[in-house]
Amino acid sequence: MPGGLVALLDDISVIARTAAASLDDVSVAASKAGTKAAGVVIDDAAVTPSYVTGLNPARELPIIWKITKGSLRNKLIFLLPGALLLSWFLPQAITYILMLGGSYLSFEGAEKVLEKLGGEKHGKTLDDAISDPVQFERERVNGAVRTDLILSAEIMAISLNEIATMTDSFWVRAAALAAVGIAITVIVYGAVALIVKMDDVGLHLAKRESSTAQNFGKFLLRAMPWLLAALSFIGTIAMLWVGGGIVLHGLHEIGIHGPSDWAHGIQHTVEAATGALSGFLGWLTYAVISALFGLMLGFVIVFVLHKVLGFGHGVGEGAEAH
Repeated sequence: MPGGLVALLDDISVIARTAAASLDDVSVAASKAGTKAAGVVIDDAAVTPSYVTGLNPARELPIIWKITKGSLRNKLIFLLPGALLLSWFLPQAITYILMLGGSYLSFEGAEKVLEKLGGEKHGKTLDDAISDPVQFERERVNGAVRTDLILSAEIMAISLNEIATMTDSFWVRAAALAAVGIAITVIVYGAVALIVKMDDVGLHLAKRESSTAQNFGKFLLRAMPWLLAALSFIGTIAMLWVGGGIVLHGLHEIGIHGPSDWAHGIQHTVEAATGALSGFLGWLTYAVISALFGLMLGFVIVFVLHKVLGFGHGVGEGAEAH
């Protein structure tokens, strides 16, 4: 009996050490994957505030919470199992799915640019009379969750690509992807909630007795409209940058090397000519080229959908956020 107990305890200790090692693998993989996806995370944080800009302040946090739940659902219920299954059974399909997502982002970004330039609006915007606020809010949330789906797909794809080089374990991959998805969602939408409520913080501070608090509160109140406008602009640029970059990379992966090689060639030329700033300026050059490529691709899609096929804004509701 004591021998059996000792053997059992030894087995338990082995299992515990294995579990600890697996947890360590998960944490390391999740950390590295999250770092690789940081660029898309910034884009996600820049895009989202536009979906609550101009609405009743009392509805801002509830809307963000709805989008947060939609984002978690996107990542954990749809994208995580889909990414894992595709990575095992049909890895070549991931590139084409991402290219479709990149094309959608390019379409959304290009349509926003056209509307800002005075083009035809698609979908209801804040400039229009809103007859049904509940329906309008629902459409905004749906549009945000759809856009989040594309950005989340890119985040999960980047993360999976990084994790796959570190481990062959299906369960470690799954746990690491889940950790990345949850952490990124909390960080992004926590930051968004703080951003959109900063004007309320400023108003509260402006009513305090301390002159320092009052001055800082007034500064926040003056700065927030500019910040939200800047984030809306950044969000549009981010859609074009990420969308164009996804498609450029995808074309290279399927054997169409010209566009990507041309963009990287310009990037390397800039890097070779700029010395100490070569890393940043090279990255910026490729980002600008990706955004311009996304804009041109988006213009083509807008023309085909709206002018040739006669569709309204049926692909997504991103236009309501303007």
